Amino acid sequence: MITRRIYTELEKHLVKKQVTVILGMRRVGKSTAVKYLLSKVKHNNKLYLDCEKIEYQTLFNTPSYDAIINELELLGINFNKPAVIALDEIQLIKNLPSFIKYIYDTYKVKFIVTGSSSYYLKNQFTESLAGRKLIYEMYPLSFDEFLVFKNQKIQNIAKYSHINFNTTWYNKTSALYKEYITYGGFPEVVLQKNNKDKVELLWDIVNSYIDMDVKLLADYSLNKDLFNLIKLLAARIGSKIDFTKLSNVSGIERRKISNYIYLFENTYFLYLIKPFTKNTDVEITHQPKLYFADNGLLYILGGENLSSGQLFENVVATQLKKMHQLNYYQKKNGQEIDFILDSKIAVEVKETPIIQDYNTLKNRAEELKLKSYFLVGKNAGVKFKDFKYGGNLF
Repeated sequence: MITRRIYTELEKHLVKKQVTVILGMRRVGKSTAVKYLLSKVKHNNKLYLDCEKIEYQTLFNTPSYDAIINELELLGINFNKPAVIALDEIQLIKNLPSFIKYIYDTYKVKFIVTGSSSYYLKNQFTESLAGRKLIYEMYPLSFDEFLVFKNQKIQNIAKYSHINFNTTWYNKTSALYKEYITYGGFPEVVLQKNNKDKVELLWDIVNSYIDMDVKLLADYSLNKDLFNLIKLLAARIGSKIDFTKLSNVSGIERRKISNYIYLFENTYFLYLIKPFTKNTDVEITHQPKLYFADNGLLYILGGENLSSGQLFENVVATQLKKMHQLNYYQKKNGQEIDFILDSKIAVEVKETPIIQDYNTLKNRAEELKLKSYFLVGKNAGVKFKDFKYGGNLF
Protein backbone atom coordinates (compact mmCIF):
# COMPACT_ATOMS: atom_id res chain seq x y z
CA MET A 1 0.00 0.00 0.00
CA ILE A 2 1.32 3.46 -0.96
CA THR A 3 0.80 5.86 1.93
CA ARG A 4 -0.58 9.37 1.50
CA ARG A 5 0.48 12.53 3.30
CA ILE A 6 -2.86 12.74 5.13
CA TYR A 7 -2.31 9.32 6.73
CA THR A 8 0.00 10.79 9.38
CA GLU A 9 -2.70 13.11 10.72
CA LEU A 10 -5.38 10.43 10.46
CA GLU A 11 -3.26 7.97 12.41
CA LYS A 12 -2.70 10.52 15.18
CA HIS A 13 -6.47 10.90 15.51
CA LEU A 14 -7.05 7.15 15.55
CA VAL A 15 -6.31 6.95 19.28
CA LYS A 16 -8.84 9.66 20.13
CA LYS A 17 -12.48 9.02 21.03
CA GLN A 18 -13.78 11.58 18.55
CA VAL A 19 -15.30 10.32 15.31
CA THR A 20 -12.77 10.53 12.47
CA VAL A 21 -14.63 11.91 9.44
CA ILE A 22 -12.94 11.72 6.02
CA LEU A 23 -14.68 13.72 3.29
CA GLY A 24 -13.81 13.91 -0.38
CA MET A 25 -14.95 13.03 -3.87
CA ARG A 26 -15.44 9.43 -4.85
CA ARG A 27 -12.29 7.50 -5.77
CA VAL A 28 -9.80 9.89 -4.15
CA GLY A 29 -8.70 7.08 -1.81
CA LYS A 30 -10.94 7.39 1.25
CA SER A 31 -11.65 3.65 1.49
CA THR A 32 -7.96 2.84 1.18
CA ALA A 33 -7.22 5.33 3.96
CA VAL A 34 -9.82 3.68 6.20
CA LYS A 35 -8.36 0.22 5.61
CA TYR A 36 -4.90 1.60 6.37
CA LEU A 37 -6.19 2.96 9.69
CA LEU A 38 -7.87 -0.35 10.57
CA SER A 39 -4.57 -2.13 9.93
CA LYS A 40 -3.06 0.07 12.65
CA VAL A 41 -5.66 -0.97 15.24
CA LYS A 42 -3.88 -3.43 17.55
CA HIS A 43 -6.93 -5.48 18.56
CA ASN A 44 -9.41 -7.51 16.48
CA ASN A 45 -12.59 -5.90 17.81
CA LYS A 46 -13.05 -3.90 14.62
CA LEU A 47 -15.38 -3.88 11.64
CA TYR A 48 -15.50 -2.31 8.16
CA LEU A 49 -18.84 -1.80 6.40
CA ASP A 50 -19.46 -0.36 2.93
CA CYS A 51 -22.70 1.61 3.07
CA GLU A 52 -23.16 1.32 -0.69
CA LYS A 53 -24.21 -2.29 -0.09
CA ILE A 54 -27.94 -2.70 0.23
CA GLU A 55 -27.71 -5.09 3.19
CA TYR A 56 -26.00 -2.42 5.32
CA GLN A 57 -28.40 0.29 4.17
CA THR A 58 -31.21 -2.00 5.30
CA LEU A 59 -29.43 -2.71 8.58
CA PHE A 60 -28.94 0.93 9.55
CA ASN A 61 -32.43 1.95 8.46
CA THR A 62 -33.84 -0.41 11.10
CA PRO A 63 -35.80 1.82 13.53
CA SER A 64 -34.56 0.00 16.66
CA TYR A 65 -31.02 0.80 17.81
CA ASP A 66 -31.00 -2.41 19.88
CA ALA A 67 -31.73 -4.42 16.74
CA ILE A 68 -28.85 -2.73 14.91
CA ILE A 69 -26.54 -3.44 17.84
CA ASN A 70 -27.56 -7.11 17.81
CA GLU A 71 -26.72 -7.32 14.10
CA LEU A 72 -23.34 -5.68 14.63
CA GLU A 73 -22.61 -8.18 17.38
CA LEU A 74 -23.34 -10.98 14.92
CA LEU A 75 -20.83 -9.32 12.57
CA GLY A 76 -18.19 -9.63 15.27
CA ILE A 77 -18.30 -6.47 17.41
CA ASN A 78 -18.14 -6.89 21.21
CA PHE A 79 -19.70 -3.76 22.71
CA ASN A 80 -18.37 -4.65 26.18
CA LYS A 81 -14.83 -3.85 25.01
CA PRO A 82 -13.21 -0.94 23.14
CA ALA A 83 -14.10 -1.29 19.47
CA VAL A 84 -13.49 0.41 16.13
CA ILE A 85 -16.24 0.58 13.49
CA ALA A 86 -15.48 1.99 10.03
CA LEU A 87 -18.38 3.06 7.80
CA ASP A 88 -17.76 3.98 4.17
CA GLU A 89 -19.94 6.49 2.22
CA ILE A 90 -22.35 7.19 5.05
CA GLN A 91 -24.26 9.92 3.18
CA LEU A 92 -26.24 7.06 1.64
CA ILE A 93 -27.93 6.37 5.00
CA LYS A 94 -29.79 9.38 6.34
CA ASN A 95 -30.13 8.31 9.99
CA LEU A 96 -26.55 7.15 10.57
CA PRO A 97 -25.30 10.28 12.38
CA SER A 98 -27.93 9.92 15.12
CA PHE A 99 -27.09 6.22 15.56
CA ILE A 100 -23.37 7.04 15.74
CA LYS A 101 -24.13 9.66 18.41
CA TYR A 102 -26.05 7.09 20.48
CA ILE A 103 -23.26 4.51 20.28
CA TYR A 104 -20.58 7.17 20.90
CA ASP A 105 -22.34 8.29 24.10
CA THR A 106 -23.14 4.76 25.32
CA TYR A 107 -20.17 2.53 24.45
CA LYS A 108 -16.40 2.69 24.01
CA VAL A 109 -16.60 2.65 20.24
CA LYS A 110 -14.32 4.63 17.94
CA PHE A 111 -15.94 5.45 14.59
CA ILE A 112 -14.11 6.13 11.34
CA VAL A 113 -16.51 7.31 8.65
CA THR A 114 -16.20 8.58 5.08
CA GLY A 115 -18.48 10.52 2.81
CA SER A 116 -18.56 12.16 -0.60
CA SER A 117 -20.78 15.07 0.28
CA SER A 118 -19.98 17.94 2.61
CA TYR A 119 -23.37 19.30 1.45
CA TYR A 120 -25.08 16.56 3.48
CA LEU A 121 -22.56 15.45 6.06
CA LYS A 122 -21.46 18.77 7.49
CA ASN A 123 -25.07 19.73 8.14
CA GLN A 124 -25.96 16.37 9.63
CA PHE A 125 -22.86 16.24 11.81
CA THR A 126 -23.30 19.78 13.07
CA GLU A 127 -26.70 18.79 14.40
CA SER A 128 -25.90 15.29 15.66
CA LEU A 129 -22.22 15.17 16.52
CA ALA A 130 -21.28 18.62 17.75
CA GLY A 131 -17.97 18.29 19.61
CA ARG A 132 -17.78 14.59 18.85
CA LYS A 133 -16.00 14.56 15.49
CA LEU A 134 -13.05 15.94 13.55
CA ILE A 135 -13.39 16.40 9.79
CA TYR A 136 -10.54 15.74 7.36
CA GLU A 137 -10.88 16.56 3.67
CA MET A 138 -9.13 14.31 1.17
CA TYR A 139 -8.25 15.37 -2.37
CA PRO A 140 -6.72 13.77 -5.48
CA LEU A 141 -2.96 13.30 -5.30
CA SER A 142 -0.72 16.32 -4.94
CA PHE A 143 2.19 16.31 -7.37
CA ASP A 144 4.71 15.03 -4.82
CA GLU A 145 2.30 12.16 -4.01
CA PHE A 146 1.89 11.59 -7.76
CA LEU A 147 5.66 11.16 -8.04
CA VAL A 148 5.61 8.56 -5.25
CA PHE A 149 2.80 6.65 -7.03
CA LYS A 150 4.97 6.77 -10.16
CA ASN A 151 7.78 5.14 -8.17
CA GLN A 152 10.05 8.18 -8.42
CA LYS A 153 12.47 7.86 -5.53
CA ILE A 154 13.44 11.42 -4.63
CA GLN A 155 15.15 11.87 -1.28
CA ASN A 156 13.90 14.68 0.98
CA ILE A 157 11.25 15.62 -1.58
CA ALA A 158 9.73 18.23 0.74
CA LYS A 159 12.76 20.51 0.32
CA TYR A 160 11.79 21.07 -3.33
CA SER A 161 8.42 22.54 -2.39
CA HIS A 162 7.90 26.07 -3.77
CA ILE A 163 11.52 26.54 -4.85
CA ASN A 164 12.31 28.79 -7.80
CA PHE A 165 12.85 27.18 -11.19
CA ASN A 166 15.49 24.46 -11.02
CA THR A 167 16.74 22.94 -14.29
CA THR A 168 17.61 19.54 -12.84
CA TRP A 169 14.21 19.13 -11.16
CA TYR A 170 12.47 20.30 -14.35
CA ASN A 171 14.34 17.81 -16.54
CA LYS A 172 13.56 14.98 -14.12
CA THR A 173 9.83 15.73 -13.69
CA SER A 174 8.53 17.71 -16.67
CA ALA A 175 7.16 14.70 -18.59
CA LEU A 176 5.42 13.44 -15.46
CA TYR A 177 4.02 16.90 -14.70
CA LYS A 178 2.53 17.06 -18.20
CA GLU A 179 0.86 13.71 -17.53
CA TYR A 180 -0.44 15.10 -14.21
CA ILE A 181 -1.84 18.17 -16.01
CA THR A 182 -3.68 15.97 -18.51
CA TYR A 183 -4.93 13.01 -16.48
CA GLY A 184 -5.04 14.41 -12.94
CA GLY A 185 -4.45 12.79 -9.58
CA PHE A 186 -7.04 10.11 -8.89
CA PRO A 187 -4.91 7.25 -7.50
CA GLU A 188 -6.48 4.54 -9.69
CA VAL A 189 -5.99 6.67 -12.80
CA VAL A 190 -2.35 7.43 -11.97
CA LEU A 191 -1.58 3.73 -11.62
CA GLN A 192 -2.98 2.82 -15.07
CA LYS A 193 -0.27 1.97 -17.60
CA ASN A 194 -1.81 3.34 -20.80
CA ASN A 195 -3.76 6.49 -21.64
CA LYS A 196 -6.82 4.70 -22.99
CA ASP A 197 -7.34 2.98 -19.64
CA LYS A 198 -6.87 6.32 -17.86
CA VAL A 199 -9.62 7.92 -19.97
CA GLU A 200 -12.01 4.99 -19.49
CA LEU A 201 -11.51 5.12 -15.74
CA LEU A 202 -12.06 8.89 -15.65
CA TRP A 203 -15.38 8.45 -17.48
CA ASP A 204 -16.31 5.78 -14.96
CA ILE A 205 -15.60 8.25 -12.14
CA VAL A 206 -17.80 10.91 -13.79
CA ASN A 207 -20.66 8.46 -14.35
CA SER A 208 -20.55 7.11 -10.80
CA TYR A 209 -20.48 10.68 -9.47
CA ILE A 210 -23.63 11.62 -11.38
CA ASP A 211 -25.40 8.32 -10.72
CA MET A 212 -24.63 8.24 -6.98
CA ASP A 213 -23.86 11.62 -5.41
CA VAL A 214 -25.88 13.89 -7.70
CA LYS A 215 -28.92 11.63 -7.75
CA LEU A 216 -28.82 11.38 -3.96
CA LEU A 217 -29.21 15.13 -3.54
CA ALA A 218 -30.83 16.37 -6.76
CA ASP A 219 -33.79 15.80 -9.07
CA TYR A 220 -33.50 12.38 -10.77
CA SER A 221 -35.17 13.67 -13.92
CA LEU A 222 -32.37 16.14 -14.67
CA ASN A 223 -29.58 13.62 -15.15
CA LYS A 224 -28.98 14.53 -18.82
CA ASP A 225 -29.27 18.26 -18.19
CA LEU A 226 -26.80 18.02 -15.37
CA PHE A 227 -24.27 16.27 -17.57
CA ASN A 228 -24.65 18.92 -20.26
CA LEU A 229 -24.24 21.64 -17.63
CA ILE A 230 -21.04 20.01 -16.38
CA LYS A 231 -19.63 20.04 -19.93
CA LEU A 232 -20.55 23.71 -20.32
CA LEU A 233 -18.79 24.51 -17.06
CA ALA A 234 -15.68 22.61 -18.19
CA ALA A 235 -15.37 24.95 -21.17
CA ARG A 236 -15.44 27.97 -18.85
CA ILE A 237 -12.55 27.10 -16.54
CA GLY A 238 -10.86 30.17 -15.10
CA SER A 239 -13.76 32.41 -16.15
CA LYS A 240 -16.29 34.22 -14.03
CA ILE A 241 -19.65 32.45 -13.86
CA ASP A 242 -22.39 34.20 -15.81
CA PHE A 243 -25.55 32.43 -14.61
CA THR A 244 -27.80 34.18 -17.13
CA LYS A 245 -25.63 33.15 -20.07
CA LEU A 246 -25.39 29.58 -18.78
CA SER A 247 -29.17 29.47 -18.49
CA ASN A 248 -29.64 30.71 -22.05
CA VAL A 249 -27.17 28.17 -23.46
CA SER A 250 -28.28 25.17 -21.40
CA GLY A 251 -32.03 25.80 -21.21
CA ILE A 252 -31.90 25.22 -17.45
CA GLU A 253 -33.52 27.80 -15.20
CA ARG A 254 -31.02 30.27 -13.69
CA ARG A 255 -31.98 29.45 -10.10
CA LYS A 256 -31.49 25.73 -10.71
CA ILE A 257 -28.08 26.31 -12.25
CA SER A 258 -27.08 28.20 -9.11
CA ASN A 259 -28.36 25.32 -6.96
CA TYR A 260 -26.55 22.68 -9.01
CA ILE A 261 -23.25 24.56 -8.97
CA TYR A 262 -23.63 24.76 -5.19
CA LEU A 263 -24.18 21.00 -5.23
CA PHE A 264 -21.11 20.39 -7.44
CA GLU A 265 -18.96 22.46 -5.11
CA ASN A 266 -20.17 20.67 -2.00
CA THR A 267 -19.62 17.24 -3.48
CA TYR A 268 -15.99 18.12 -4.23
CA PHE A 269 -16.43 18.19 -8.01
CA LEU A 270 -15.40 21.80 -8.53
CA TYR A 271 -14.19 24.92 -6.70
CA LEU A 272 -15.56 28.45 -6.75
CA ILE A 273 -13.01 31.18 -6.10
CA LYS A 274 -14.32 34.55 -4.92
CA PRO A 275 -12.78 37.92 -5.74
CA PHE A 276 -10.21 39.43 -3.39
CA THR A 277 -11.50 42.51 -1.64
CA LYS A 278 -11.58 43.95 1.84
CA ASN A 279 -15.14 45.13 1.27
CA THR A 280 -17.67 42.34 1.88
CA ASP A 281 -20.42 44.12 -0.07
CA VAL A 282 -18.16 44.35 -3.12
CA GLU A 283 -17.33 40.63 -2.86
CA ILE A 284 -21.03 39.73 -2.93
CA THR A 285 -21.61 41.68 -6.15
CA HIS A 286 -18.69 40.08 -8.03
CA GLN A 287 -19.01 36.72 -9.76
CA PRO A 288 -16.85 33.80 -8.59
CA LYS A 289 -14.44 31.99 -10.90
CA LEU A 290 -14.73 28.29 -11.56
CA TYR A 291 -12.15 25.48 -11.40
CA PHE A 292 -12.52 21.70 -11.50
CA ALA A 293 -11.22 19.66 -8.56
CA ASP A 294 -9.17 17.34 -10.81
CA ASN A 295 -7.55 17.96 -14.17
CA GLY A 296 -8.37 14.51 -15.50
CA LEU A 297 -12.09 15.20 -15.16
CA LEU A 298 -11.62 18.59 -16.80
CA TYR A 299 -9.63 17.06 -19.66
CA ILE A 300 -12.25 14.47 -20.64
CA LEU A 301 -15.21 16.84 -20.17
CA GLY A 302 -13.73 19.92 -21.79
CA GLY A 303 -12.09 18.17 -24.72
CA GLU A 304 -11.11 20.37 -27.65
CA ASN A 305 -12.86 23.37 -26.12
CA LEU A 306 -9.97 23.76 -23.68
CA SER A 307 -6.65 25.48 -24.31
CA SER A 308 -3.40 24.26 -22.81
CA GLY A 309 -3.39 27.48 -20.78
CA GLN A 310 -6.75 26.64 -19.20
CA LEU A 311 -5.59 23.15 -18.27
CA PHE A 312 -2.43 24.58 -16.71
CA GLU A 313 -4.28 27.30 -14.78
CA ASN A 314 -6.72 24.70 -13.44
CA VAL A 315 -3.99 22.34 -12.23
CA VAL A 316 -2.25 25.24 -10.46
CA ALA A 317 -5.57 26.10 -8.80
CA THR A 318 -5.97 22.52 -7.54
CA GLN A 319 -2.39 22.46 -6.27
CA LEU A 320 -2.69 25.76 -4.41
CA LYS A 321 -6.19 24.97 -3.10
CA LYS A 322 -4.79 22.15 -0.98
CA MET A 323 -2.55 24.60 0.91
CA HIS A 324 -4.14 28.05 0.81
CA GLN A 325 -7.30 30.08 0.78
CA LEU A 326 -7.70 31.19 -2.85
CA ASN A 327 -9.15 34.39 -4.26
CA TYR A 328 -8.68 36.23 -7.54
CA TYR A 329 -8.34 39.96 -8.21
CA GLN A 330 -9.74 41.99 -11.10
CA LYS A 331 -10.04 45.73 -11.60
CA LYS A 332 -12.86 47.38 -13.53
CA ASN A 333 -10.48 48.01 -16.44
CA GLY A 334 -9.88 44.26 -16.75
CA GLN A 335 -6.43 44.10 -15.16
CA GLU A 336 -6.24 41.06 -12.95
CA ILE A 337 -4.15 38.76 -10.79
CA ASP A 338 -4.94 35.06 -11.18
CA PHE A 339 -4.74 34.13 -7.49
CA ILE A 340 -4.35 35.81 -4.13
CA LEU A 341 -3.19 33.32 -1.48
CA ASP A 342 -4.40 33.78 2.10
CA SER A 343 -5.00 37.50 1.35
CA LYS A 344 -1.20 37.94 1.36
CA ILE A 345 0.49 36.58 -1.77
CA ALA A 346 -0.16 37.46 -5.42
CA VAL A 347 0.27 34.68 -7.99
CA GLU A 348 0.13 34.88 -11.77
CA VAL A 349 0.06 31.78 -13.99
CA LYS A 350 1.87 31.80 -17.34
CA GLU A 351 2.81 28.77 -19.41
CA THR A 352 6.18 30.32 -20.29
CA PRO A 353 6.86 33.28 -17.98
CA ILE A 354 8.98 36.23 -19.11
CA ILE A 355 10.45 39.22 -17.32
CA GLN A 356 7.57 41.47 -18.44
CA ASP A 357 5.09 39.15 -16.69
CA TYR A 358 7.12 39.45 -13.49
CA ASN A 359 7.22 43.24 -13.64
CA THR A 360 3.49 43.48 -14.32
CA LEU A 361 2.70 41.19 -11.38
CA LYS A 362 5.05 43.18 -9.13
CA ASN A 363 3.32 46.45 -9.98
CA ARG A 364 -0.18 45.05 -9.45
CA ALA A 365 0.78 43.41 -6.16
CA GLU A 366 2.28 46.66 -4.90
CA GLU A 367 -0.94 48.50 -5.79
CA LEU A 368 -2.72 46.11 -3.42
CA LYS A 369 0.02 46.53 -0.80
CA LEU A 370 0.95 42.85 -1.12
CA LYS A 371 4.63 42.36 -0.36
CA SER A 372 4.82 38.76 -1.61
CA TYR A 373 4.23 37.61 -5.18
CA PHE A 374 5.46 34.98 -7.63
CA LEU A 375 4.91 33.68 -11.13
CA VAL A 376 4.05 30.04 -11.84
CA GLY A 377 5.23 28.52 -15.12
CA LYS A 378 4.97 25.22 -16.96
CA ASN A 379 7.76 25.55 -19.51
CA ALA A 380 11.45 26.36 -19.08
CA GLY A 381 12.22 29.94 -20.04
CA VAL A 382 15.13 30.73 -22.36
CA LYS A 383 16.74 33.22 -19.99
CA PHE A 384 14.18 34.17 -17.34
CA LYS A 385 14.26 31.85 -14.32
CA ASP A 386 12.69 33.94 -11.55
CA PHE A 387 9.50 31.89 -11.29
CA LYS A 388 8.19 28.76 -9.63
CA TYR A 389 7.75 25.72 -11.84
CA GLY A 390 4.29 24.18 -11.41
CA GLY A 391 5.94 20.85 -10.59
CA ASN A 392 7.24 22.37 -7.34
CA LEU A 393 3.83 23.41 -5.97
CA PHE A 394 3.20 20.87 -3.23
